[in-house]
Amino acid sequence: MSGFEHYDKELASLDHEIRHYAAVCRVDLANKGEIEACLLTHQNNSWASDKARESLRGLLILRIKLETEMVSEGLAPPPLIPPLN
Repeated sequence: MSGFEHYDKELASLDHEIRHYAAVCRVDLANKGEIEACLLTHQNNSWASDKARESLRGLLILRIKLETEMVSEGLAPPPLIPPLN
């Protein structure tokens, strides 16, 4: 492992931050298109809203890296948004 020894705790913390910034940026995490747009659009403006969106982008990238590491370890990462019952 590359430093993420407690995947469940790391994911919970990361997901909490992702949900916070998604709410600030009004990004619907259930909408794959909105997530992809956030990942593909690099913000380089100094506006506070752009900084929040760039933080969200970085957190999403970090989650993808963590998921990739988990899969390489034979673990199944939980979804960012739990499925509706």
